[in-house]
Amino acid sequence: MQQDIRILIADDDREIRELVKTYLERETYRIDAAADGEEALRLFEAHRYNLILLDLMMPKIDGIEVCRRLRMKTNVPILMLTAKDQEIDKVLGLSIGADDYITKPFSIHELVARIKAHLRRFLVLGSESGPQQETVLSFKNITIHLQKYTVTRGGEEITLTGKEFELLKFMASHPEQVFTKTQLFRQVWDSDYLEDDNTVMVHIRKLRMKIEEDPSDPKLIQTVWGIGYKFAGDKDEV
Repeated sequence: MQQDIRILIADDDREIRELVKTYLERETYRIDAAADGEEALRLFEAHRYNLILLDLMMPKIDGIEVCRRLRMKTNVPILMLTAKDQEIDKVLGLSIGADDYITKPFSIHELVARIKAHLRRFLVLGSESGPQQETVLSFKNITIHLQKYTVTRGGEEITLTGKEFELLKFMASHPEQVFTKTQLFRQVWDSDYLEDDNTVMVHIRKLRMKIEEDPSDPKLIQTVWGIGYKFAGDKDEV
Protein backbone atom coordinates (compact mmCIF):
# COMPACT_ATOMS: atom_id res chain seq x y z
CA MET A 1 0.00 0.00 0.00
CA GLN A 2 2.93 2.35 0.62
CA GLN A 3 3.62 2.77 -3.09
CA ASP A 4 0.25 4.51 -3.35
CA ILE A 5 1.08 7.10 -0.70
CA ARG A 6 1.96 10.54 -2.02
CA ILE A 7 3.56 13.28 0.09
CA LEU A 8 4.11 16.95 -0.69
CA ILE A 9 7.22 18.67 0.73
CA ALA A 10 7.27 22.48 0.64
CA ASP A 11 10.51 24.13 1.78
CA ASP A 12 12.69 26.81 0.19
CA ASP A 13 15.86 25.10 1.46
CA ARG A 14 16.99 22.82 -1.36
CA GLU A 15 19.19 20.68 0.91
CA ILE A 16 16.27 19.98 3.26
CA ARG A 17 13.96 19.16 0.35
CA GLU A 18 16.46 16.71 -1.12
CA LEU A 19 17.31 15.12 2.22
CA VAL A 20 13.69 14.52 3.22
CA LYS A 21 12.77 13.40 -0.31
CA THR A 22 15.62 10.87 -0.34
CA TYR A 23 14.68 9.31 2.98
CA LEU A 24 10.95 9.19 2.25
CA GLU A 25 11.51 7.63 -1.17
CA ARG A 26 13.42 4.88 0.61
CA GLU A 27 10.11 4.12 2.32
CA THR A 28 8.61 3.79 -1.21
CA TYR A 29 6.47 6.93 -0.84
CA ARG A 30 5.86 9.09 -3.91
CA ILE A 31 7.27 12.56 -3.25
CA ASP A 32 6.65 15.96 -4.83
CA ALA A 33 8.66 18.99 -3.74
CA ALA A 34 7.94 22.73 -3.87
CA ALA A 35 10.34 25.61 -3.25
CA ASP A 36 7.71 28.20 -2.33
CA GLY A 37 4.11 28.55 -1.20
CA GLU A 38 2.66 29.25 -4.64
CA GLU A 39 4.22 26.11 -6.10
CA ALA A 40 2.95 24.09 -3.15
CA LEU A 41 -0.62 25.23 -3.76
CA ARG A 42 -0.33 24.50 -7.49
CA LEU A 43 0.90 20.98 -6.81
CA PHE A 44 -1.88 20.41 -4.31
CA GLU A 45 -4.49 21.31 -6.92
CA ALA A 46 -2.89 18.93 -9.42
CA HIS A 47 -2.44 15.86 -7.22
CA ARG A 48 -4.02 14.01 -4.32
CA TYR A 49 -1.77 13.83 -1.27
CA ASN A 50 -1.85 11.72 1.89
CA LEU A 51 0.37 14.08 3.91
CA ILE A 52 1.85 17.56 3.51
CA LEU A 53 5.08 18.83 5.04
CA LEU A 54 5.30 22.64 5.17
CA ASP A 55 8.09 25.01 6.12
CA LEU A 56 6.86 28.12 7.93
CA MET A 57 9.16 30.61 6.23
CA MET A 58 8.77 30.33 2.46
CA PRO A 59 8.86 32.95 -0.30
CA LYS A 60 5.77 34.22 -2.16
CA ILE A 61 3.28 32.62 0.28
CA ASP A 62 4.42 31.56 3.75
CA GLY A 63 3.62 28.25 5.38
CA ILE A 64 0.98 29.68 7.70
CA GLU A 65 -1.08 31.01 4.80
CA VAL A 66 -0.55 27.83 2.77
CA CYS A 67 -1.72 25.77 5.76
CA ARG A 68 -4.80 27.95 6.19
CA ARG A 69 -5.78 27.55 2.53
CA LEU A 70 -5.10 23.82 2.48
CA ARG A 71 -7.08 23.17 5.65
CA MET A 72 -10.15 24.68 3.99
CA LYS A 73 -9.94 21.94 1.34
CA THR A 74 -8.47 18.84 2.97
CA ASN A 75 -8.15 17.02 6.30
CA VAL A 76 -4.91 15.18 5.43
CA PRO A 77 -2.14 15.51 8.04
CA ILE A 78 -0.15 18.74 7.78
CA LEU A 79 3.23 18.83 9.53
CA MET A 80 5.03 22.15 9.86
CA LEU A 81 8.77 22.78 10.06
CA THR A 82 9.77 25.69 12.30
CA ALA A 83 12.90 27.36 13.66
CA LYS A 84 13.35 27.16 17.44
CA ASP A 85 12.81 30.92 17.89
CA GLN A 86 9.44 30.96 16.11
CA GLU A 87 7.32 30.00 19.13
CA ILE A 88 4.38 32.25 18.23
CA ASP A 89 4.33 30.81 14.71
CA LYS A 90 4.17 27.26 16.07
CA VAL A 91 1.07 28.14 18.07
CA LEU A 92 -0.45 29.97 15.12
CA GLY A 93 0.25 27.04 12.81
CA LEU A 94 -1.47 24.59 15.15
CA SER A 95 -4.37 26.96 15.68
CA ILE A 96 -5.20 27.15 11.96
CA GLY A 97 -5.12 23.40 11.45
CA ALA A 98 -1.60 21.97 11.38
CA ASP A 99 -1.51 18.54 13.00
CA ASP A 100 2.04 18.69 14.28
CA TYR A 101 5.32 20.58 14.00
CA ILE A 102 8.99 19.77 14.24
CA THR A 103 11.78 22.25 14.87
CA LYS A 104 14.94 22.81 12.85
CA PRO A 105 17.53 21.44 13.05
CA PHE A 106 15.76 18.10 13.27
CA SER A 107 16.63 14.45 13.24
CA ILE A 108 15.68 13.00 9.87
CA HIS A 109 14.89 9.68 11.56
CA GLU A 110 12.52 11.38 14.01
CA LEU A 111 10.84 13.24 11.16
CA VAL A 112 10.31 10.02 9.19
CA ALA A 113 8.93 8.32 12.32
CA ARG A 114 6.50 11.18 12.93
CA ILE A 115 5.39 11.11 9.29
CA LYS A 116 4.79 7.35 9.48
CA ALA A 117 2.76 7.75 12.68
CA HIS A 118 0.53 10.42 11.11
CA LEU A 119 0.05 8.40 7.94
CA ARG A 120 -0.76 5.25 9.87
CA ARG A 121 -3.46 6.94 11.92
CA PHE A 122 -4.89 8.92 9.01
CA LEU A 123 -5.09 5.90 6.70
CA VAL A 124 -6.71 3.75 9.38
CA LEU A 125 -9.26 6.42 10.28
CA GLY A 126 -10.00 7.08 6.62
CA SER A 127 -10.26 3.44 5.67
CA GLU A 128 -13.56 2.02 4.50
CA SER A 129 -12.46 -1.54 5.20
CA GLY A 130 -13.13 -1.44 8.94
CA PRO A 131 -16.09 -2.93 10.82
CA GLN A 132 -19.41 -2.43 9.12
CA GLN A 133 -21.30 -1.80 12.34
CA GLU A 134 -20.91 1.85 13.20
CA THR A 135 -19.94 2.92 16.71
CA VAL A 136 -21.35 6.20 17.96
CA LEU A 137 -20.40 8.06 21.12
CA SER A 138 -23.00 10.53 22.37
CA PHE A 139 -22.54 13.24 25.00
CA LYS A 140 -25.19 15.89 25.60
CA ASN A 141 -25.57 17.45 22.13
CA ILE A 142 -22.30 16.03 20.73
CA THR A 143 -22.31 12.85 18.62
CA ILE A 144 -19.06 11.22 17.44
CA HIS A 145 -19.35 8.77 14.53
CA LEU A 146 -16.18 6.70 14.87
CA GLN A 147 -16.33 4.88 11.54
CA LYS A 148 -17.62 7.82 9.53
CA TYR A 149 -14.96 10.07 11.06
CA THR A 150 -17.52 12.81 11.67
CA VAL A 151 -18.77 14.83 14.64
CA THR A 152 -22.10 16.62 14.98
CA ARG A 153 -23.26 19.20 17.50
CA GLY A 154 -26.99 19.65 17.80
CA GLY A 155 -27.40 17.72 14.55
CA GLU A 156 -25.01 19.92 12.57
CA GLU A 157 -21.68 18.51 11.39
CA ILE A 158 -18.51 20.07 12.79
CA THR A 159 -15.35 20.22 10.70
CA LEU A 160 -12.34 18.85 12.61
CA THR A 161 -8.77 18.26 11.53
CA GLY A 162 -7.44 14.71 11.72
CA LYS A 163 -5.64 15.29 15.01
CA GLU A 164 -8.60 17.15 16.53
CA PHE A 165 -10.80 14.16 15.76
CA GLU A 166 -8.29 11.68 17.18
CA LEU A 167 -7.89 13.73 20.37
CA LEU A 168 -11.65 14.02 20.81
CA LYS A 169 -12.16 10.33 20.05
CA PHE A 170 -9.53 9.23 22.55
CA MET A 171 -10.76 11.44 25.39
CA ALA A 172 -14.43 10.68 24.72
CA SER A 173 -13.66 6.95 24.76
CA HIS A 174 -12.36 7.37 28.32
CA PRO A 175 -14.90 9.68 30.02
CA GLU A 176 -13.98 11.08 33.43
CA GLN A 177 -10.42 9.72 33.14
CA VAL A 178 -7.75 12.36 33.72
CA PHE A 179 -4.81 12.50 31.31
CA THR A 180 -1.64 14.55 31.47
CA LYS A 181 -0.48 16.45 28.38
CA THR A 182 2.30 13.91 27.93
CA GLN A 183 -0.16 10.99 28.07
CA LEU A 184 -2.42 12.63 25.49
CA PHE A 185 0.52 13.33 23.22
CA ARG A 186 1.73 9.74 23.51
CA GLN A 187 -1.71 8.32 22.71
CA VAL A 188 -2.83 10.70 19.97
CA TRP A 189 0.47 11.59 18.29
CA ASP A 190 1.82 8.05 18.72
CA SER A 191 5.14 9.34 20.01
CA ASP A 192 6.98 9.75 23.30
CA TYR A 193 8.59 12.96 22.04
CA LEU A 194 6.95 16.09 23.49
CA GLU A 195 8.97 19.24 22.93
CA ASP A 196 6.61 21.51 24.87
CA ASP A 197 2.98 21.84 25.93
CA ASN A 198 1.81 23.88 22.95
CA THR A 199 0.74 21.03 20.68
CA VAL A 200 -1.75 19.53 23.12
CA MET A 201 -2.88 22.86 24.58
CA VAL A 202 -3.63 24.40 21.19
CA HIS A 203 -5.59 21.35 20.03
CA ILE A 204 -7.60 21.35 23.27
CA ARG A 205 -8.40 25.02 22.79
CA LYS A 206 -9.46 24.49 19.17
CA LEU A 207 -11.67 21.55 20.14
CA ARG A 208 -13.35 23.61 22.84
CA MET A 209 -14.07 26.36 20.31
CA LYS A 210 -15.81 23.82 18.09
CA ILE A 211 -17.71 21.55 20.48
CA GLU A 212 -18.43 23.56 23.63
CA GLU A 213 -21.53 25.71 24.04
CA ASP A 214 -19.36 28.21 25.91
CA PRO A 215 -15.63 27.65 25.27
CA SER A 216 -14.75 29.98 28.16
CA ASP A 217 -16.64 27.66 30.52
CA PRO A 218 -16.09 24.17 29.04
CA LYS A 219 -18.41 21.40 30.22
CA LEU A 220 -17.05 18.55 28.08
CA ILE A 221 -13.27 18.97 27.94
CA GLN A 222 -12.38 20.10 31.45
CA THR A 223 -9.05 21.20 32.89
CA VAL A 224 -7.85 19.36 35.97
CA TRP A 225 -5.49 21.92 37.41
CA GLY A 226 -1.96 20.74 38.00
CA ILE A 227 -2.56 17.47 36.15
CA GLY A 228 -4.12 17.78 32.70
CA TYR A 229 -7.55 17.27 31.13
CA LYS A 230 -10.56 15.00 31.25
CA PHE A 231 -13.66 14.47 29.13
CA ALA A 232 -16.74 14.86 31.34
CA GLY A 233 -20.06 13.14 30.74
CA ASP A 234 -21.72 9.76 30.56
CA LYS A 235 -21.01 7.79 27.40
CA ASP A 236 -23.68 5.96 25.42
CA GLU A 237 -22.48 3.48 22.77
CA VAL A 238 -24.67 2.57 19.82
